[in-house]
Amino acid sequence: MIKNKGYLNHPIENAIVDILRGIDRDVERGEDALILGLGVVMLSSTFAPIAPPTVILPLVALTFAVSASFARINYHKMERKLLASMAQLDRREKALLQPIAAVFVNNPMDSLADSFNPLKNWKRTWKSVMGGILINPFWMPIFYVMGMQISEEKNLGLLNTAIMGVELKILPSSKLTKTES
Repeated sequence: MIKNKGYLNHPIENAIVDILRGIDRDVERGEDALILGLGVVMLSSTFAPIAPPTVILPLVALTFAVSASFARINYHKMERKLLASMAQLDRREKALLQPIAAVFVNNPMDSLADSFNPLKNWKRTWKSVMGGILINPFWMPIFYVMGMQISEEKNLGLLNTAIMGVELKILPSSKLTKTES
């Protein structure tokens, strides 16, 4: 199977629109993963009558970890695909996409190994320990991965805002709302 290395797969008709559609679709995919994780966690309370907290709480932490991990992997793929696509554009088109590329530069995401390492994330570790002290020590891992989830959500929100800004700049000259056939 051929791997997709960018957002431009076919002959370039309107490269900016193709890139915006592709990255917007990928942002939605990341947001969907985060919302799915949050929804599963919200539904976990329905299992409280039949499962003890020692079972439910690790599953909640695992759910947050999986959804945040998928969103992080998706974020890194978006960055690679955007850079690969921008390499094929001329200077004017690159300037239009610069606000989106700036989000990736200004908000770099660590690797998953660094994100899960509590020794490399002192602030998140401290907040999760304080939450565990205030609520319940079993909640410390949940707070830690919830912090990952929140940072992913923040970055996807910034990226979505940048995409909308670029769409508004080019909206009169193209039809972004055109449905794909």
